[in-house]
Amino acid sequence: MEAENIVYFHPIQDMHKMTAAKKHWWESAALPGKVLPAEAAGGFFVPVDCPVPPFCYKKKPWKREILANAMETAMGAVPGMADAYLHPEIMTLMSGERQERWEPRRETLERLYAALLAGYAADCLRKEGRVTVLLGRHDDTDWQMEMTRRLLSPYLPRINSLVFYYEEVEGTDIWEETADELEAYGYDYGLVPGMNAYQASQEGLCCGRERCSGVILDYADAPRMPRVEREGQTVYADLTSSPEKERICLRKNGRILYSSPLKYLDTVVKNEYYRKI
Repeated sequence: MEAENIVYFHPIQDMHKMTAAKKHWWESAALPGKVLPAEAAGGFFVPVDCPVPPFCYKKKPWKREILANAMETAMGAVPGMADAYLHPEIMTLMSGERQERWEPRRETLERLYAALLAGYAADCLRKEGRVTVLLGRHDDTDWQMEMTRRLLSPYLPRINSLVFYYEEVEGTDIWEETADELEAYGYDYGLVPGMNAYQASQEGLCCGRERCSGVILDYADAPRMPRVEREGQTVYADLTSSPEKERICLRKNGRILYSSPLKYLDTVVKNEYYRKI
């Protein structure tokens, strides 16, 4: 996978270095990004660190248009093809009509997800050979199924258990909808994936009583509360970067290693910062 640039806009972490934005006048606000080595992201993409400090000129907050223009300028200064990934706090500073413009492309997400799996889940995928996939919105099923196959392709020879959880929708046949993707696993690797419907509970949809182990790939917008094996450690790849899911994982007494695109990018930035100290 050829490396591309991902510009990560995030709240400034080092408050002693307030030089990331020039705050003299609104018109001169600038957000210079720092290109990090591709090795920092495992070679899957080139990360560009672009911290956004609080704009405190005359105690006024960032004006959305000014911030958006500064971000566009920062994107244009990055050599080669670049896409953006915004920390949720920065996304909230964008106006509603601009938020769609700052959503990362799906090709960008694939690079980010692949780097996340390689960094956090590769050993578990090869050793445990078990994967549970929590599908999200039904209208995105085709994309989620294709993305999962592409992400798991480097590890499929070692995977012997693959289970998908899905939300039942009246009038649809999940087996018919996913037949081509499911057959691809069996044709190339002799793997027969399972398909389990989410169950209704007082908290909403959940995964039921069956316990998971190995790696969990979660596309769902809301927590689906999968049970995990008590022995060993499960790697939870939360592809939606949900703070609620992270809190749930932290309550599992170390049995779940939580990871997410947001956590991964934060780690890349922090590692580069600590490497210089």
